[in-house]
Amino acid sequence: MISQLSWKIGGQQGEGVESTDRIFSTALNRLGYYLYGYRHFSSRIKGGHTNNKIRISTQPIRAIADDLDILVAFDQESIDLNAHELRPGGVVIADAKFGPALPEGADARLFPVPITSIAEDLGTSLMKNMVASGASWALLGLPMDVFNKAVEEEFGRKGAAVVEKNIEAVKRGADFVLELAGGPLEDFRLEPADGKQKLFMIGNDAIGLGALAAGCRIMSAYPITPASEIMEYLIKKLPKFGGTVVQTEDEIAAITMAIGANYAGVRSMTASAGPGLSLMMEAIGLSGMTETPVVIIDTQRGGPSTGLPTKQEQSDINALIHGTHGEIPKIVLAPSSIEECFYDMIEAFNLADKYQLPVIVVTDLQLSLGKQSCELLDYDRISINRGKLVQEAPELEAGALFKRYELTEDGVSPRVIPGQKHGIHHVTGVEHDESGRPSESAVNRKQMMDKRLGKMDRIEVEHPVHADAPYENPELLIIGMGSTGGTIKQAREMLENEGITTNQMMIRLLHPFPAEAVKPYVEQAKQVIVLEHNATGQLADLIKLHVGSREKITSVLKYDGNPFLPSIVAEECKKACQVSKELV
Repeated sequence: MISQLSWKIGGQQGEGVESTDRIFSTALNRLGYYLYGYRHFSSRIKGGHTNNKIRISTQPIRAIADDLDILVAFDQESIDLNAHELRPGGVVIADAKFGPALPEGADARLFPVPITSIAEDLGTSLMKNMVASGASWALLGLPMDVFNKAVEEEFGRKGAAVVEKNIEAVKRGADFVLELAGGPLEDFRLEPADGKQKLFMIGNDAIGLGALAAGCRIMSAYPITPASEIMEYLIKKLPKFGGTVVQTEDEIAAITMAIGANYAGVRSMTASAGPGLSLMMEAIGLSGMTETPVVIIDTQRGGPSTGLPTKQEQSDINALIHGTHGEIPKIVLAPSSIEECFYDMIEAFNLADKYQLPVIVVTDLQLSLGKQSCELLDYDRISINRGKLVQEAPELEAGALFKRYELTEDGVSPRVIPGQKHGIHHVTGVEHDESGRPSESAVNRKQMMDKRLGKMDRIEVEHPVHADAPYENPELLIIGMGSTGGTIKQAREMLENEGITTNQMMIRLLHPFPAEAVKPYVEQAKQVIVLEHNATGQLADLIKLHVGSREKITSVLKYDGNPFLPSIVAEECKKACQVSKELV
């Protein structure tokens, strides 16, 4: 028996690839397996090659697999594009309709199944996804009742007749492939999972749930890949808790509406991707100038301009930190797992209120849309901190205004909501005095700038980095952010097998940069590898700027739209080590 397996389904966008993956993975989750999925899809509604890959394991995993055990192909293109991933002895389940053929020299077993014909015999070709998934499930020898239960959950709302038809499609696909193969494949039998309940969701769902738990009650946003699922999730959930989602006419309206709602005292947020973030920059400056808290989600994708809307990239780092004109305080958090997406949203809202500034939570497409298992969340960890939100403002002298921007030792002023007794004050995007009145006084200008920017020196974020550092002086320290954490971990295992000692660090706080937390690990390592999805090494530049040690830092970059594979990371690290030794 084996402890892990990789499965992929490919076809044309719009012909059931997504639903096949969803039901197949849901059934595996019911059995207690750990799953990690990645979607490759085109930036169009229908048509164009798409594939979903799932890694299945009895142990926690946070990276896609290098190779592939089973490929389900709805067309020949899926075989041509993906067969190179198949390990020796791998399996291809293909629709017999198109006369499937393996590439020359491929060491794989081909099972042509009349997927479309079986579905059409049952009344509609739409059920070919059930035929294909039933065939996959049967080859693994997994209990069919669990799979049928997942089918019932998927189609139950459409009535018993539809459920029965789909279960029949599953059975026929299973029966046909088992006859071809002579029974379940013994070399693909998975060890039993632990059977424990696990969550199985995408990062965007975890972000939405985290926002809800943090007390967010308004989301204003404009749809954009790969952020739209956050809005779709909260459209269903927020009304149940007295909240709402507003789809605005553009990203400028989205951010200004979120700022306005926060000014009124309601925790509010928006979410977008690179192009939308660019449009929001002026308003983010407004949040900084008026010291109005707001939480913004940036789900990075391929740029610039429209770029690669459905592909992986991490190229917004410079824009997140330096994008606004002028100088304002802000915080940029970068979660690196599903769990962190949830907990970091709660911290983001607390930080925004505590320091009265914009907080940007940045993910990437792989983390935003990659579906993966995570342990049950601990809701006891949730705490709400509204900062200096004044419940009762002190009585004012006649004609006086509330000192909304009062100069304080910690740089954070008392805050009131509109209409609050004794809380009247002025709010403007131009420079202002303590009560908010416009002021061009040079003395006042310096005081207000020092007050706002002084917050950056006092910001406290627990665990600004996540380090796994078993060695005092490792040959390599590998640094990443976002979705690369699991890939780095697996690459390290490969390197350790070759006798290369490694430590790992994930940067969680991008701004203000946690130099004091990063520096000791960099200084201890003989060589530092910074892994990131962009062409210019933006994360590496941040480290060089704040920590130094430029001579020992090497960038490993990928910007073709695809995620890193663990084996490629390991190879690049070995090359960097070799170059370093040659230079010495």
